[in-house]
Amino acid sequence: MQQQDFDVIIHGGGPVGMGLAIELGQRDIQVGVIEQAREPAPVPKGQNLTQRTMEHFHAWNCEAALRAARVVPRDYGIGGLTAWGTLLSGWHYDWLQREKVRPYYFTDNERLPQYATEAVLRARVAELNSVNVFSGWTGQEIAAGSDDVRLLAKCGQDGSEMHLRAQYLVGADGSRSRVRMAAGITETRRDHEMKMVLLVFKSRELHDLLSIFPDKQFYNVLHPDLNGYWQFFGRVDLGETWFFHAPVPMDTTTENFDFAAYLHRAVGRKFAVEFDYIGFWDLRIAIADSYRSGRIFIAGDAAHSHPPYGGYGINTGFEDARNLGWKLAATLQGWGAEGLLDSYDAERRPVFASTARDFIENFIEEDRAFLTQYDPDRDLAAFEQAWRERQEGDPAVSSYAPHYSGSPVIVGGDRLGPSAKGSHSFRARAGCHLPPRTLSDGQNVYAALGSGFSLIALDAPDACVLAFSTTAKRLGIPLTIVRDDCAAGRKTWEASLILVRPDNFVSWCGTPTAENAETLATILKTAIGRTHGK
Repeated sequence: MQQQDFDVIIHGGGPVGMGLAIELGQRDIQVGVIEQAREPAPVPKGQNLTQRTMEHFHAWNCEAALRAARVVPRDYGIGGLTAWGTLLSGWHYDWLQREKVRPYYFTDNERLPQYATEAVLRARVAELNSVNVFSGWTGQEIAAGSDDVRLLAKCGQDGSEMHLRAQYLVGADGSRSRVRMAAGITETRRDHEMKMVLLVFKSRELHDLLSIFPDKQFYNVLHPDLNGYWQFFGRVDLGETWFFHAPVPMDTTTENFDFAAYLHRAVGRKFAVEFDYIGFWDLRIAIADSYRSGRIFIAGDAAHSHPPYGGYGINTGFEDARNLGWKLAATLQGWGAEGLLDSYDAERRPVFASTARDFIENFIEEDRAFLTQYDPDRDLAAFEQAWRERQEGDPAVSSYAPHYSGSPVIVGGDRLGPSAKGSHSFRARAGCHLPPRTLSDGQNVYAALGSGFSLIALDAPDACVLAFSTTAKRLGIPLTIVRDDCAAGRKTWEASLILVRPDNFVSWCGTPTAENAETLATILKTAIGRTHGK
């Protein structure tokens, strides 16, 4: 039986697993990916990709390819709306307006089916000699030791087996993760005891009916009978293909329910429909009680799962991959300390817990309260006033700003702890995403950042910058220096020195006058998880 050795084994080659493989492979880490499916499943999901996610694709050198794979023409918008009662009730407003936070990110957001996204990721992985993908294989047995992790994999086509060995194993294998269970990682679940249907269907008539909402690609319907749970439509293409999520009775099967009538009720009009897929899923929120067990890590749906409310799922998984990837690479390359790997759980798990609590479940609770209190047939004036207030605010976008303040590898800043709830600002803040600014040479700062740490030095004395560079070199930390002045928009950073991590979050920021060699060493050591020693 053959054995293959890698630095990292990834069990699961969906979008998160492939994103992680790219993050590692671009850093010359030897990666083996085990993926059961030979081709991406042709079910549309995970379509809304945020501006932050597109920064990942830029870093992974496949942003242009992803935008070229867009199914809906580029001149058609990717916005959404919320409607009351039915889509055609006349009560509706723009929803999830991500353009409001566009200035705080380097890239535009995007929308396309997950299988199209996966195809782009697979093509990028194929360009990396450091990544080997074993499609059609499934992990059978996992054994973790003090020095390595071993995985026995089986080929689904001919039943052959092979052994893989690596220093680390990452489970990116979905909500029923084999890796999570093998590692003995428990999870906490909050079951909403709600059965949901996913319909994929074709209807040119629905496209014509919804032409009154130009540039809209997804539609959320609030119905008084559904207790705050959504009916959710989305375009797959511009013309005839759609998907639909909605609650159904717990005993619903493909034979005992009139799905066409359910669609007609949600829209408020009858139309011709042809079903391509009917499936069911249970609405629950789950989070692993740890994202790490020794040399085994989990990411994406293996670490957390939730209903597709607000487009958080796939974006959260990509952020897992970006966060974990550079930390694994730094550790394997010898400049990241053990505390750096521990910070993956310390940063990412609280962010998801906040996402579930402060956004997804909060959506349900707020919608439930609204539908209970307001009804246009009962009190039209009160309903109109409350509806206007919902329309004018969009807290889901403005306050969703994941940050790692209080992380053990962040120096300074707010110490309350990592969370998904925050604020957007052009000021550089420790633990927060770096706001993009244009440099004096005309390029965006994101184009100047290195693949390791970067130090943005604005009007900083040469001696201070040299001290930072010398200290980083002594510690083996790859550091790119970005020199510029504080003129133009760069003054909104409100800092002369900004230390930026490989995932574009600020590790520390301050002024050069108070820094000495000992302080610089402390800052850099903290950023790489080395809390003591030289």
